[in-house]
Amino acid sequence: MTTPLFPGGVAASRLRVYDWPDADGVPGGSPHLHTASSEGYIVLSGFGEVHTLTPDGLAVTPLADGVTVWFSPGTVHRLVNHDRLELLVVMQNAGLPEAGDAVLTFPSDILDDAAAYRAAAALPDTGDEKTLATAARARRDLALAGYAELLAAVESDGPAMALAALHTRAARLVRPRVAAWSALWEATVARETERTRAQLDALATADAGILGDARVARADAEPGERFGMCGRLRVWPRAEALPAR
Repeated sequence: MTTPLFPGGVAASRLRVYDWPDADGVPGGSPHLHTASSEGYIVLSGFGEVHTLTPDGLAVTPLADGVTVWFSPGTVHRLVNHDRLELLVVMQNAGLPEAGDAVLTFPSDILDDAAAYRAAAALPDTGDEKTLATAARARRDLALAGYAELLAAVESDGPAMALAALHTRAARLVRPRVAAWSALWEATVARETERTRAQLDALATADAGILGDARVARADAEPGERFGMCGRLRVWPRAEALPAR
C-alpha cells in the first residue's frame, strides 16, 4: 500500500473568514457553489452565519463554537463573519476543489464567457499583502454583484428556476476540466473505495488482507496563509504527505 490518503479522501484547511464589509456593511466571503464536491464547516472560534440557497429556498445557519454544517454540490453558500469567525473546512474529493470545482456567483454575462470568468476568478501569482488583498476583495465584490442578480431571479422566478439557470452555466464552465477530474478521482477516492471493498471481502473470510501493510502519514501545514474565496486559508498538502516522525 502506498502512503494512505487522509480518511475518506477528503481535504482540510483552516479558514479565517474575511471581515471586509460589503456595500451594505455585512462582512464576509464570496458566494459560490461546488459542482462535484460536498463541503463541511466545523466552527473553531468566533461567530457568524452561512447563507445558503438550494431549490428549497434561502436559509441562514448561525455559526458558533460547537456547530458543524455541511452541504451538497450545487448549494450556493456565503459566509458572514460577525466576530473573528474561524472554521475547519472539510472538502470531499480532495484535489477537485483545488482544480476548479468551485464556481463563483459572478454576473451572468461573465458566467456565460469562459475567458471572462477565468480572468475575473484569477488572483495575481505574486504581490504583497495589500495587492493580493485588494484583488481578493474585488473578486468577492464581483461575486456579490452576481449574487444580488441571483437573489433577484429567486424573487421573480423562484429558487428552483433561478438555481437551474446558474447550475447550467456552472456546468458549462467546468466541462473542459472534467476529464482531468475523473482521472484524479479514479486514482485517489475511487481507488480508496475499492481498497475498502476488497478489505471487507477479505475480512469476511477471516483473511487479514491489507492489515499487514499498515502505514502512518503526516503532513505539515504550508507556511503562511493564502487568499481563498471566503477568507485567509491555511492549507495542508494533499499529495505530499510525509512519513511520520
